[in-house]
Amino acid sequence: MRPSGRAPDQMRAVTIERNVSLKAEGSCLVAFGNTKVLVTASVETSLPGWLRGKGQGWVTAEYGMLPRATGTRTRREATAGKQTGRTQEIQRLIGRSLRAVVDLTALGESQITLDCDVLEADGGTRTASITGAYIALADAIKWLEERKLTKGVVLKDSVAAVSCGIYRGTPLLDLDYLEDVEAETDANFVMTGSGKFVEIQGTAEGAPFDRAELDALTTLADKGISELSELQKAALSA
Repeated sequence: MRPSGRAPDQMRAVTIERNVSLKAEGSCLVAFGNTKVLVTASVETSLPGWLRGKGQGWVTAEYGMLPRATGTRTRREATAGKQTGRTQEIQRLIGRSLRAVVDLTALGESQITLDCDVLEADGGTRTASITGAYIALADAIKWLEERKLTKGVVLKDSVAAVSCGIYRGTPLLDLDYLEDVEAETDANFVMTGSGKFVEIQGTAEGAPFDRAELDALTTLADKGISELSELQKAALSA
C-alpha cells in the first residue's frame, strides 16, 4: 500500500491554472498533489551574443525553491552567492525539455525565459516544473504570434514529465516525497504529447534494477504523460 493510498498507476491530483501573473507574457501555477510550482514566461527581444545574427531564437529556464517550500527553512541561494549543482542540473533539464518541442528558427530573434519557482515541495518538483513550463511557454509564443514576431509554427509538439520509481519492490507512478525518499529506484521521464522520449533519468538508490523493471516504469510513465498531455490541452483550450 502506498502511503497516500493511491493505486500503483495512479497520478496525484494535478491542477493547471493559467495567467496567474499579470505582467508576464505567459504564466502557470501547476500542482502535482502538494507540490506546487509557479512558472512565468518572459519574452525578450535581445539575444545572447552567441546567437545574434543567426536568425533564430532561444528558450531557457531558471529554477529555484522558496525557503519554506520544504519542511525546514532552506537558505536562499542568492545569499550563498551561487547555485547548487542540483539547481543547475534541474534548470538545464527544463530548458532542454522545452527546446525539444520548439522550432527555434520559427521563433524568430526572441528569447523566452521560463522561471520555475517551487512554492511547495512534496516530490516531483522538476517534473511539475516541466509540465507547467510548457503551458507558460505556449502562452508566451501566442503573445509573440499575435504581434507577428514569429516566422511560422513554433511549437512542434507538447512536452510533459513525470516521476516513477520502485518502492518496496513495486513500480509506482508519480512519487511523492515519502515514496521518493525510500524508493529503491528513482526515475524521471520527459516525453512529448505524441509519445516520444526527450529524456530519461533513472538511478538505482539501492539494488540495481533489471530490464523488466525498467519496462514497467516506462509503461507507467507513458500512462502518466498521456494523462498530463490531456490536462495541458484542456488548460490551453479553456
